[in-house]
Amino acid sequence: MFKVTPDPTALFSVAPNASNETLITNSYETFASVSTLLLDLSEDLSGKHRDIALAIHQLSELGVLLTAKLLDREAPCSS
Repeated sequence: MFKVTPDPTALFSVAPNASNETLITNSYETFASVSTLLLDLSEDLSGKHRDIALAIHQLSELGVLLTAKLLDREAPCSS
């Protein structure tokens, strides 16, 4: 049995044996969370800072769409 030795300098890591479906699903959920947080944050901002938050939100929404498409291709839901 192979034992993975964690990198002591890494605060976060990804399990080396995680399946593609797991990676894609978690990426999708991360993008979706970031997108929601940015939208909530933008409500408390104004002017240039709000514009920047909304621009980042649009980029995160693109990430949501791209990972959703990849998830559909790699692990389609059976209906």
